[in-house]
Amino acid sequence: MHAITIPEPGGPEALVWAEVPDPVPGEGEVLVEVVASAVNRADLLQRQGFYDPPPGSSPYPGLECSGRIAALGPGVSGWAVGDEVCALLAGGGYAEKVAAPVGQLLPVPQGMDLVTAAALPEVTSTVWSNVFMIAHLRPGETLLVHGGASGIGTMAIQLAKAVGARVAVTAGGPEKLARCAELGADILIDYREQDFVEELRKATEGAGADVILDIVGAKYLDRNVQALAVNGRLAVIGLQGGVKGELNLAALLGKRAAVTATSLRGRPLGEKASIVAAVREHVWPLIEGGRVRAVVDRKVALADAAEGHRVLESGANVGKVLLVSPAGG
Repeated sequence: MHAITIPEPGGPEALVWAEVPDPVPGEGEVLVEVVASAVNRADLLQRQGFYDPPPGSSPYPGLECSGRIAALGPGVSGWAVGDEVCALLAGGGYAEKVAAPVGQLLPVPQGMDLVTAAALPEVTSTVWSNVFMIAHLRPGETLLVHGGASGIGTMAIQLAKAVGARVAVTAGGPEKLARCAELGADILIDYREQDFVEELRKATEGAGADVILDIVGAKYLDRNVQALAVNGRLAVIGLQGGVKGELNLAALLGKRAAVTATSLRGRPLGEKASIVAAVREHVWPLIEGGRVRAVVDRKVALADAAEGHRVLESGANVGKVLLVSPAGG
C-alpha cells in the first residue's frame, strides 16, 4: 500500500507519499480500506517531530479515517467485511489501509457519504468527552469555545446548542464569526479586536462561562479563569499558546472552579472505547436527525497531504480539512 511517511521532521514538504508494508489486523482489530482521513493539529506536531505516536501504534500520521472493512482480526464480532465505517485512531489514517481497534469503530451515520464521515471521529470524541463527560455542560449553561471556526469549534457549537446551552465563541475576523453564528453561536467575539473576558462579562451580565473549551493553553490560562462563572469548568485540550502559564489559585478557589486538561490519542483502549460508545449513543442520533452536521472546509488528495497541512497552519479553514485516498475518488 501507499502511505504518507515522515522520513525527517520538518515543514509540510516533509510529508512523503511512499510505498510501505500493508498493516495486519491484530487481536480485536479490523483492517480498514481508507477512503478519507482528516488533518488534525496533532498531525502537524508529529510532522514537526514534537508528537510521537504512542508505542505500538502506526508510525504514519492520521487520527481518524473513514472507509470499508477489508478484513477482520482474531476475536472480532459484530462487524463484517464490506461494512462502511469511520474510526478513531492513534495513527495511520494517512494511508490506503489501517488497522483499527474494534472499540473505536463507528458506523457511517445514515444519510452521510463515506468521505464526509472522516470528519467526525476525532471532533465528536474530543468534544463529547471533554464538554459533556468531564465538564458536564447542562441545558441553560453558557459554553465558551475558543477557535469556534475550527473543526473542534464547529462541532462544539452544534452539540452545545443541541442540548440547550448558550454558546460564546472566539474567532479571527467577521467572516469566521458569521460562520459560527450560522451554526448557532449566540455570543461572537473577535479575539483580534476584542477582549473575550470583557465581552463575555457584558453578554452574560457579569456571570461568565460555565464551561470553557480551550485550545490555546498557557497564553489564555489566567484570562480563562477570569472568564469562568462560579462553579465553572475549564477544559484545556490544546497548547497552541504555550505549555507553561501562571494559575491564580485564589481566583480559582473564589469561584469554586475546576481546570482539567486531557488528550485523546494516548488514552488506553478501554477509555477510548467508552468515549466512542458514548458518541454513538448521544451524538449519532443528532447527526442522523439533521440537528448536527459535519463541517468540511475542503477536500484534498491524500497524496497531497502537505497542502492540507498548509491550510490548517494558515488558519484559513472553517471546519475540517479532509484527505481523500485513491479509493475515495
